[in-house]
Amino acid sequence: MPFDGVTMGIMARDLDRILSGGRVDRIIQPERDELILTVRSGGQNHLLLLSASADCARAHITGTRKTSPLEPSALCMLMRKHLTGSRLVSIRQKYADRIMELCFEHYDELGDKARKILICEFMGKHSNIIFTDDNSRIRECTRHVNSVMSSVREVLPGLRYVDPPAHGRIPYDGLSAERLAGCLQGSAGPLWKVLSRSISGLSPLTAREIAYRVTGNEEACLEESGTGALAEAVSDALLQMLSENAPCLLLDEDGAPVEFSAWKLTSRSALTSKPCRTLSEAIDMYYIDRDASLRIRQKSASMHRTLRTNIDRLERKLALQWEALLGSERMDEYRVFGELLNANLSIFRRGDASVSVVNYYDAGLPVISIPLDIALTPSQNAQRYFKLYQKARNAKTLAAEQIQATEAELEYLEGQLLNLGSCSTESELAEIREEMEKQGYLRAVRSRRQMKQLPPSSPLRFVLSSGRLVLVGKNNLQNDRITFSAKPDETWLHAKDIPGSHVVIIGSGASDEDILEAAQIAAAHCKANASALVPVDHTLKKYVRKPAGAKPGFVIYTHQKTLYVAPRDGVPDKTNTGADGADRGR
Repeated sequence: MPFDGVTMGIMARDLDRILSGGRVDRIIQPERDELILTVRSGGQNHLLLLSASADCARAHITGTRKTSPLEPSALCMLMRKHLTGSRLVSIRQKYADRIMELCFEHYDELGDKARKILICEFMGKHSNIIFTDDNSRIRECTRHVNSVMSSVREVLPGLRYVDPPAHGRIPYDGLSAERLAGCLQGSAGPLWKVLSRSISGLSPLTAREIAYRVTGNEEACLEESGTGALAEAVSDALLQMLSENAPCLLLDEDGAPVEFSAWKLTSRSALTSKPCRTLSEAIDMYYIDRDASLRIRQKSASMHRTLRTNIDRLERKLALQWEALLGSERMDEYRVFGELLNANLSIFRRGDASVSVVNYYDAGLPVISIPLDIALTPSQNAQRYFKLYQKARNAKTLAAEQIQATEAELEYLEGQLLNLGSCSTESELAEIREEMEKQGYLRAVRSRRQMKQLPPSSPLRFVLSSGRLVLVGKNNLQNDRITFSAKPDETWLHAKDIPGSHVVIIGSGASDEDILEAAQIAAAHCKANASALVPVDHTLKKYVRKPAGAKPGFVIYTHQKTLYVAPRDGVPDKTNTGADGADRGR
């Protein structure tokens, strides 16, 4: 469910009940458009998350702790200055819309009591968090809006805060059957669309739920007759939904959250409903993975473009190198032409376009025609073919070396693209970016002071049917880490000649069944994971080594055996999520 006005109103009342009167102990801004306030209330700390993300705008109490940048933004520093130690007086919804106002009381530099207001506008791509004083003067905001960006309303530090333009709909909290009947009169089309256009704060999903409760069909069309009775039924249904206290998550057949709601969604009875203790809990569980994956995609977009650009460049380069190599196949023909012309200098002269000679290099002694340059003497024509032969021979050697180097670089970048698609945390993303900077594919555009204090990333962990633990690298740094921290007699696996993850079976003496199952996991974490069968090499770690000066993640190995297996992911190990040494389970 979108964070619409109705949900906003319920959330504002919940937050006001839990947090009002609490003390602000800490403020961090983990993202440009996200704030987390630690509020001490009722004898415990609550993490209040405020997000102005275009796709995930919301406000709720979260259980997820996030890291803070080493260098805070201007908004964060200003809020820390004025709000740390302040009291959160109230949280309320404005105009029955997607606007939440948080009022704080603190003591200023002169010791006088002062007020500051934090206004959260959760309006899609126009979402913003605005910090104002008690005179409605904007101090700072997450998103500056100037006159070029909007001719309707500017949002800039120093300007007076102005409410967003009114939309003229009926406030959901002031809905009456008489007012709604006036809107329904003369309207046509699906009932949910008419309700969404007429009532403030109703998302399409909420409007569909009301239509379903009233008519038994969420796609029911509005009829001209009986609008009074219909308006009364809609008003009663909305009032009942607002009075319900049944926050829940709706799950698909795989158990993944697809919706959250403050009430039971009778129109979605086909989905599994998971009750939650609070609306904040439902929203937190719904967004915890969705928001993280969205931000990972946003932050990896530039690296993805860089990788795709370089891969396209290398593919074009490789095609030209193969063309040069194939062109060198006439090398022996050029040498034979030169030798034959030298042996027959007396039978042709300058100006001849070609000459027919016996090819005594062929056992059948055929007569062949050799093209000539009419501007050159017989001797110069012979020397011309020797030069072509020398050039083709050099090109063959050079092209073969260049093809090998280009293919190695292409495999490396395709592996990085695969690693990028596997990122689920900022730590993994930062490690890939750092590696690409060291390899010269990206330019370092920030200092270490601007980087977040990120914990080291952890490889994937799976448990085999036998109970053995398997580690799977998600990037080149993890691949090197798990490979070269493995014991010599532990089994190491990798997709054969295909970019993919390094896989290590922890413990010596892995059985054939263990190796087969681990090979299926390795196949599932390689570029060819959509294939029916994938070749996977396995050997002992003592036969795996890294050449001097090789790129991260690159190894060579011997004594390998190859299995052809169908890709299949393993069972995740949830007993230990620590990094590095903790991952080894030792």
